[in-house]
Amino acid sequence: MKHARACLTLAAALALAPFAASAQESESPYSWNVTGVSDYLFRGVSQTDEKPTLQAGFTYTSPVGLYAGVWGSGVDFGAGDPNTELDYLIGYGVDVSDNVNFDVLINRYTYIGASEQNYNELITTTTFAKQYKATVAYSNDVWNSGTDGWYFAVGGEWALPQDFTLSANIGRSTFEKDIAKDYTDWNVGVSRQFGLFNVGLGYYGTDSDGRYNSGKLAHSRVMLSVAIGN
Repeated sequence: MKHARACLTLAAALALAPFAASAQESESPYSWNVTGVSDYLFRGVSQTDEKPTLQAGFTYTSPVGLYAGVWGSGVDFGAGDPNTELDYLIGYGVDVSDNVNFDVLINRYTYIGASEQNYNELITTTTFAKQYKATVAYSNDVWNSGTDGWYFAVGGEWALPQDFTLSANIGRSTFEKDIAKDYTDWNVGVSRQFGLFNVGLGYYGTDSDGRYNSGKLAHSRVMLSVAIGN
């Protein structure tokens, strides 16, 4: 099964390569991406039972900064649970100054065949000097539990020799009620563009409370990604 997914990822990427080349020739309000990952990690926790999957997204951005999009990924929460996550998002991004950008979006997490797990989240991201980011996210119904949940994160990326990029991020998830322990997640990684493909390798983990919540799915691990898009 892992080999089949890897072949599907490569086939999809190669099929879309000609479109990537034409998209780079001129600015377009449309953006898309297709990514193969060795594990789908969301805030440090595997969503695919530590297995690889294929992800894809499409976004339209208007001249005034409003945008809307859709993003999908395989998931695996155990027998009888959904196989696909499909997120719908709408947002607005604006340059506050030459060095500061502010973005706010509403994301609707949906799970095909398991609507009882669907929920909304408001996510704000402030980018400083095109290099550092601060994220604040809030849901009044995290995991469709009727509970408030917050996520706070800071991160950045830095250019390295040979066209590599170093990135790092640390986040904190907090919950109003005792549906889970508050926990911290983190990651550090490197990436590089190889022609049409962006290849990334990162190391991800959570603290002991994250591992208490999710067991082996929150253990530290390496994740490989191969992406194509514009």
